[in-house]
Amino acid sequence: MNAPATIHAIKAIERPDDLSLDRTLDIAILVLPGFSHLALHAYLEPFRIANVLTKASLFRWQIAGLDNKPVYGANNIAISVEVTTGALSASNAHLNQLVIIAGEQVEHQHTPQLQAFLRRVARQGIFISALGTATWLLAETGLLADTSCTIHWSRLAAFSEVFRKPRILETLFVKDGQYSTCAGELAAFDLAVDLIASHAGATVAQQVCRHAIVDGQRSGSNRQTAPSGLSYANVSQKLVVAVQTMEANLDNPLSMHAVAHRAGVSRRQLERLFVTHVGVSPAKHYLKVRLDHAKRLIEGTRMPLIDIAIACGFVSSSHFSKCFKVIHGTTPQQCRLEVPAWVGPGLG
Repeated sequence: MNAPATIHAIKAIERPDDLSLDRTLDIAILVLPGFSHLALHAYLEPFRIANVLTKASLFRWQIAGLDNKPVYGANNIAISVEVTTGALSASNAHLNQLVIIAGEQVEHQHTPQLQAFLRRVARQGIFISALGTATWLLAETGLLADTSCTIHWSRLAAFSEVFRKPRILETLFVKDGQYSTCAGELAAFDLAVDLIASHAGATVAQQVCRHAIVDGQRSGSNRQTAPSGLSYANVSQKLVVAVQTMEANLDNPLSMHAVAHRAGVSRRQLERLFVTHVGVSPAKHYLKVRLDHAKRLIEGTRMPLIDIAIACGFVSSSHFSKCFKVIHGTTPQQCRLEVPAWVGPGLG
């Protein structure tokens, strides 16, 4: 277990009269090859800071691995493993939280060994958190059925097509019962601070944010990325609604009359808004939104191209291919050939 380091520059806050400060929360962090060091340390550092500020062992953590070998992150820097999943399964030691951090090759990291471990932990009632792409592993193990969750924005399109049962949200983090999922990277900090607030109180959480020079605690419901229409907010709220309506209706595209109606403008007004502030007609913008979504699916899954065409509102593969080349300068088939080999066939 990690003992908190001493930081002389930090002035400890007064310990509030809270019994939770006398109870240590034990966390095991399972790192998988290609994991994000940014996500790992963004998640861990708030706990270290909380321990120092309160002069209490509020949190203890261990780095876990599938075996005893060091695990290399995406930046090719290795981290030592303190405990294996096998040892965690065999141990009678109390564990409050299991956190999983995966990498870009998450589709190839689902193994019978990992699945058995995750299901065993779930049966024990231990809280499980998945950071970034690790949400994919929980879904593939079947633990997220009928559960609200999130994943890094780059995998949202692929995740929503491959896994139908989880309710996917484009937010920083989601807590639903026994499971917490997080977008990863700096959003891991927000999930950790939320846990600190639950375990040690809002005052400690606020002081952690202050020490980390973070402007307050972000809500998990905050969007990962700004809506594409947000840049038009100061121009016209009706334009924002029109853009967001298009983004929400990809597989069954609406007519321009329907988009205009939902935005509360006439068809002519809609045309004028787009030409003036976006530089293209609403129909061309809508087409690009659908084809950008198609490109993400081609790059992030092994779904058949015809299925991707249908998911993006095209009934003809030839029309899909023609439009795709106009927007992206290449055909769907050529784009698929450029997909890294680690995007496995199991995603179709």
